[in-house]
Amino acid sequence: MSNSSSLNEFLLLAFEDMWELQLLHFSLFLGIYLAALLGNGLIITAVACDHRLHTPMYFFLLNLSLPDLGSISTTVPKSMANSLWDTRAIFYSGCAAQVFFFLFLFAAEFYLLTIMAYDRYVAICRPLHYGKLMDSRACVRMAAAAWASRFLHGLLHTGNTFSIPLCQGNVLDQFFCEIPQILKLSCSDSYFREVVLIVVTASLSLGCSIFIVLSYVQIFTVVLRIPSEQGRHKTFSMCLPHLAVVSLFISTVMFAYLKPPSLSSPALDLVLAVLYSVVPPAANPLIYSMRNKELKEALKKLVQLVLFQQQ
Repeated sequence: MSNSSSLNEFLLLAFEDMWELQLLHFSLFLGIYLAALLGNGLIITAVACDHRLHTPMYFFLLNLSLPDLGSISTTVPKSMANSLWDTRAIFYSGCAAQVFFFLFLFAAEFYLLTIMAYDRYVAICRPLHYGKLMDSRACVRMAAAAWASRFLHGLLHTGNTFSIPLCQGNVLDQFFCEIPQILKLSCSDSYFREVVLIVVTASLSLGCSIFIVLSYVQIFTVVLRIPSEQGRHKTFSMCLPHLAVVSLFISTVMFAYLKPPSLSSPALDLVLAVLYSVVPPAANPLIYSMRNKELKEALKKLVQLVLFQQQ
């Protein structure tokens, strides 16, 4: 296969040859996918319908649930369908669409997590200026900037990746179309532009990570000075879920993309891909709702309302 123009499809990673194990993979991914749909769907509905949750923190939480839903819907259903129908194929155009939407939504999630860290910093460290700095117009602008910039980010990466000639076959050692796996199929030295773009993106992501860390250093410095134990507990309850989500997100992504080549193996790459692309969208709603009293009450009312209407 001498050129990417001759490619009609890619072959994704086959989990197992045995039908029973393929069915197990399908069932496991289906359970995680349904959990992500239910959890994020409930959060979106609760925040949209409960006027008490119409605050900057929950506005950004709603925006965070959208890329969670989108990113897992971009990768998991195709993998489940391939296992169910015992196939590995994905069309070239489908692979390009998968790369674009995953990059767009995945990057949007990271930038929204950064904005949420800023929101927590202003609320705790500069409470007198919170109403001015985080009014509704400012929140909409920050969210719109995150979505628009990450849309362009996805277009740029996708266009650049799929303009590279592919000379090493069409087999991807991953359950979805992942840029590092596609670059392995490229001709020698032809992927330099995309590598440069990845380095620039990684640098910006590192800047966001440093900003989040510094924000929480200042937040915890202020929190530990609060004389009331109840006040400290309430503040920690507000911040710890976000910090847990950020830690899960950053740690899995950094290890997946920055691990030394000597540690790379198909099995490890698969596990890491599941950890950063499949687990967070399902786990994030649970993490945010565990210690958040207002959100738990809103979700409880929403469930009761649905059950009451069914009766």
